[in-house]
Amino acid sequence: MTGEFVLATRGSELARVQARIVAEKLAAACRALVVHEEIIRTIGDRHSEQSLASMGSSGVFTRELEQAVMDGRAAAAVHSLKDLPVELPRGLVLGAVLERGNPGDVLVSARPGGVDGLPEGATIGTGSPRRRAMMLALRNNLSVVAIRGNVPTRLGKVAGGDYDAVILAAAGLERLDLATKGVLEVDGMMLHATPLETFLPAPGQGAIAVEVRVDDERAREIAGRINHPESEAEVRAERAVLAALGGGCHLALGARGRVDGSILHLEAVVFDDSGGAPKHAALAAGCDDPESLGRTLAAKLHGG
Repeated sequence: MTGEFVLATRGSELARVQARIVAEKLAAACRALVVHEEIIRTIGDRHSEQSLASMGSSGVFTRELEQAVMDGRAAAAVHSLKDLPVELPRGLVLGAVLERGNPGDVLVSARPGGVDGLPEGATIGTGSPRRRAMMLALRNNLSVVAIRGNVPTRLGKVAGGDYDAVILAAAGLERLDLATKGVLEVDGMMLHATPLETFLPAPGQGAIAVEVRVDDERAREIAGRINHPESEAEVRAERAVLAALGGGCHLALGARGRVDGSILHLEAVVFDDSGGAPKHAALAAGCDDPESLGRTLAAKLHGG
């Protein structure tokens, strides 16, 4: 394949890094291809102080990128897959899921000791209902509050004393060359990173998605060259759980698919708003129909 290939991306440091990862893989797969980035501000970027819940529907970090693809200004859009709604706009399709990074969550705190080292009443920042529910299930004497901003901004709020800790995606930290375990320096302060081993990630967490037009055969063929089938199967199963439960980014759901040979293992947990005990389920099946496995596990959660 030859010619130009434009990638639509958000302008944050992490988004640019992820777009470069896609560009490098495309360049390796199609050596005559010239890849460019088109930086686009989404509504979520323009209203960075407004809570995500108050913005209504999902897609606050993806809609403008998708519009650029639909308008032909870009051949593809690069997303953190966990930000992508399970129902894509008509005419768009996932062209590739890159090999998944670390899907886990990390607590970055001002004090050492991880969750156990947090003092009673400590303020923990996260914009995720899932992370909030999982943290309070471990320690119900903490104050888990909403936070916005990119990774450096959130880390800066811990270094500056606004929060005792924040919860971040391990993959994002790793892609920014930041530690996911041990000590990291932010604004002259030494912060402490602790993997949250018991947390199940958001569906698609750690994966980078490439979205293209369904009728753009060239873009689909090019993107398909960098698709990672095992990662695709994992996230398709996870997103099927989310879709079957009727949730979006505001559902407190954790799901993790894992391919082992020809078997796809899927585990999920969901918390309800009433404060009742979380529901947990796990299943395994062949890799040929990830969505079916996800729907079956969702039915177990719904009925359990």
